[in-house]
Amino acid sequence: MTALYDEVQGSAAAIKAKLGVAPKVGLILGSGLGGYADKLGDARALDYAEIPGFPRSHVVGHKGRLVAGTRGGTSCIAMQGRVHMYEGHSAATVAFPARVLIALGAKTLIITNAAGGLNPAWQPGTLMLIRDHIDLLRDHPLRGPNDDRLGPRFPDMTHAYPRELRTLVKEAARSKGIPLEEGVYVAMPGPTYETPAEVKMLQGLGADATGMSTVPEVIVARHMGARVIGISCITNQAAGITGEELSHAEVTETANRVRTTFESLLDTILETLVTKGEA
Repeated sequence: MTALYDEVQGSAAAIKAKLGVAPKVGLILGSGLGGYADKLGDARALDYAEIPGFPRSHVVGHKGRLVAGTRGGTSCIAMQGRVHMYEGHSAATVAFPARVLIALGAKTLIITNAAGGLNPAWQPGTLMLIRDHIDLLRDHPLRGPNDDRLGPRFPDMTHAYPRELRTLVKEAARSKGIPLEEGVYVAMPGPTYETPAEVKMLQGLGADATGMSTVPEVIVARHMGARVIGISCITNQAAGITGEELSHAEVTETANRVRTTFESLLDTILETLVTKGEA
């Protein structure tokens, strides 16, 4: 873990040298939302390949760039694309970029994802504020020796998604008339979509949405003392609910369809964070 601390600091130093940033908010943008980073004011971009130690994604629709700039009156740094465990990475590697964003100065992370809907009442295109999560990824980003310079050995996860930030997000959504549900996200390893039997199991566990990302980043954010806002775009009903087969094309189509609404919500959240002195 000593090496991990040095790697995080080395990546952060390289980014600072090239982009000159001290962000207050970090954005990890999921499928369909990568274009939001291009709308940052005074945007400066850096390919992941130019950042030492930074893992690169090979998923279609993930550009693989870090973009720094301003939005909603605050300094931001945004990830256009992320890596996933199903690409062959460990949970620690998946979470590494989130650690770097925090090391750069981002004490609030807004993490978005595309997710399958487990709540039959929610139609594709629904936006869900994450209240809590269930981790079924079979690996953990904190496994192994702990370095106290990064965080404690046994982080508490009671407030992984702080109530005060969730209240802020719900107020922001209401102010713009944006429908927003709230629920529990469950992380599955993928890359297959869940079977109908697994969907029934996850529903029984109390989950409202399922996806293949987000949880490792949330864990390390909590480990390092940062706060998280998590939002899922329900891009499809999970297997067995409608009887239809699932495809990545459907995920991408739905994410693109609600992109404008999602981006409006992100803008309003950033503005509200600034107004309330949170960013």
